[in-house]
Amino acid sequence: MSTKKPSITEEDALQFHVNGRPGKIEIIASKPLTTQRDLSLAYSPGVAYPCLHIAKDPNTAYDYTAKGNLVAVISNGTAVLGLGDLGALASKPVMEGKAVLFKRFADIDSIDLEVDTKDVTEFVNSVRYLGPSFGGINLEDIKAPECFIIEQQLRELMDIPVFHDDQHGTAIIAAAGLLNALHLTGRDLKNTKIVVNGAGAASIACVELVKAMGLPHDNAILCDTKGVIYQGRTEGMNQWKSAHAVKTDRRTLEEAMKGADVFLGLSVKGAVTPAMVKSMADKPIIFAMANPDPEVTPEEVQAVRADAIVATGRSDYVNQVNNVLGFPYIFRGALDVRASTINEHMKIAAARAIAELARQDVPDEVDAAYSGRRLRFGPEYIIPVPFDPRLITHVPPAVAKAAMESGVARKPIIDMDAYVASLAGRLDPAAGSLQLIFERVRHNPKRIVFAEGEEEKVIRAAIAFRSAGYGTPVLVGRPERIAEVIRTQSLHDAEALEIVTAANTPHRQHYHDMLYERLQRKGILSRDVQRMVNQDRNVFAACMVAAGHADAMVTGVTRSFNVCLDDTLRVIDPRPGQTLMGLTILVAGGRTVLLADTNVHELPSAEQLADFAVQTAAIARQLGHEPRIALLSFSNFGNPPREKAVRIREAVLVLDQRRVDFEYEGEMQANVALNYGLMKELYPFTRLSGPANILIMPALHSANIAAKLMQELGGTSFGPVLVGLSKPVQIVQTGATVNELVTAAAFASLATSPLSTLHR
Repeated sequence: MSTKKPSITEEDALQFHVNGRPGKIEIIASKPLTTQRDLSLAYSPGVAYPCLHIAKDPNTAYDYTAKGNLVAVISNGTAVLGLGDLGALASKPVMEGKAVLFKRFADIDSIDLEVDTKDVTEFVNSVRYLGPSFGGINLEDIKAPECFIIEQQLRELMDIPVFHDDQHGTAIIAAAGLLNALHLTGRDLKNTKIVVNGAGAASIACVELVKAMGLPHDNAILCDTKGVIYQGRTEGMNQWKSAHAVKTDRRTLEEAMKGADVFLGLSVKGAVTPAMVKSMADKPIIFAMANPDPEVTPEEVQAVRADAIVATGRSDYVNQVNNVLGFPYIFRGALDVRASTINEHMKIAAARAIAELARQDVPDEVDAAYSGRRLRFGPEYIIPVPFDPRLITHVPPAVAKAAMESGVARKPIIDMDAYVASLAGRLDPAAGSLQLIFERVRHNPKRIVFAEGEEEKVIRAAIAFRSAGYGTPVLVGRPERIAEVIRTQSLHDAEALEIVTAANTPHRQHYHDMLYERLQRKGILSRDVQRMVNQDRNVFAACMVAAGHADAMVTGVTRSFNVCLDDTLRVIDPRPGQTLMGLTILVAGGRTVLLADTNVHELPSAEQLADFAVQTAAIARQLGHEPRIALLSFSNFGNPPREKAVRIREAVLVLDQRRVDFEYEGEMQANVALNYGLMKELYPFTRLSGPANILIMPALHSANIAAKLMQELGGTSFGPVLVGLSKPVQIVQTGATVNELVTAAAFASLATSPLSTLHR
């Protein structure tokens, strides 16, 4: 179990939110708005027709508007994270974040709404009339007991799902983990004794859900700051606590814990002592979910009870109870059947689906991402990990079925298999796969040298890389200069950053001798090599990697790609049998496309183009895509016939001869490659089964121009990712951001894996 919690600095967080367009969300039109006809259809006069249809039949709003895929995230800011009552406006970053999570994990569009009132009636009246706008309401960060009243009243007043995630999200994930822990310890929920510490929204929701799943009322003891909630107690009581009062002579948490099978904690750090843990029954189940610090740490539990199963709310321990496993997928299933509410049946179905997923064999790519531990069902894996891509195909169908069975679905799903297939296609595989890559890096931390260590953004990237737990950054630069930048820019968490330079390394002579042996027959004198090692930070950093004193390097912030590549190639050779190339990953318009070669070869030969296809196909599979490759040109299969297209056609023949195991086609124009309908209409003989997701560019100028255009005009761009060196090196674009540097460092770190294709 890890004891180190990856940290995010204040500077990191503020820069993330302020960089570019402020905040985390924006509105993007889903229909073209480029011509007068487009505008006439989208607004006046065309918009009148859907309005009239909706007026006649309100259900058609789901057909003609975004209502069916739109959730409002609403708060008054009275219980923001663990920060307390910050007010409506200060809660907005959290609500925007929740909206982003809806989109990222379940492809649900979401808008945050901050209601500036603490009055329950005013809040309810502000929200109740929003029903026509949204398909669902996610309540967030509202303090208890007001949250109970607000949710109950809104559920009664509105005919769309209203879900307070702080209550039910935590309860559902905890219940899923509990089901698996009970299974592993041979227990039946009906005979289990549970102690719950904390009587807030999440705690009471946990108790209510496990009782709905079969736990007898008297088998749960609920405790708050005043002790056990027992029948007859009057101090600090309310109707929600009273509903769970039991007949017992136990009055303290310590007394309640004796002989208990399960502890569920949603209270405060240190509420549970090792002695309390020791007093529990055999094979105790302990969910210490207080954040940021649990009621009792896993280390403290293990010190006294080796037979315990432990879960927390933290990502640096196994078995994290994380709401993101639940709410996006619960709403996905509810929206897709147009459910009028999210009821107990649906919540139980979600918990069981999540629990069952943890018992299944974990896909290789997920297992590899978390390779610091084996993801196999057992005491240290009772809850799926957040970036398991199977969640979207397991949880929403279970929720949708439960909605249909319980009679709250207004649009039942007829073909469940087709529905599951559609869910798999909702999320772009690259986004999840990239996150899996970052998780794999976190569990296999490496030593990464940042060649331009005196630059402020490079220092910040090194701090972020280390804080995220990706590995050990090494800055190349003058210590006094780096210290001055840290001081003047007030960079926190910069303590103990490793700094190296030719002046302080004991390996300078070794680097000289190693490099001189490589270059002495290429017109380079010994003193030239000495100057390179002493003064050129790219050469020095590359020597560190070549000598094994660092695992990988990152450079490019202050120098052009070609200069950095030339410096690197003085020290590090391409991998034998591989062709050096630059790969750019573009995510735009709901799809991911890989472009090669965007940075190295000015006019690649047919053999090199074929190499690009083979190497990029392997990386595409690593990112979760089945490759469909188009070799691009300005002509389609010889039309118009031009001499410069022959090289592309020959590359296709080379791939034919190699008998590769992926789809490829060419030569073809970019619009044909990306528009499968057009491709099939004009060229029904195509060998591609869908639009291309890999574009092999005919020359460097077209590749680089296309990548830069897409980068500036929209979408997300990763790269260039340098592929084909014998040692891992990544060269960012001049002026790269901190996030881009961290991403490059992660790619460089990943390339150190023997399973990686990034350096092959």
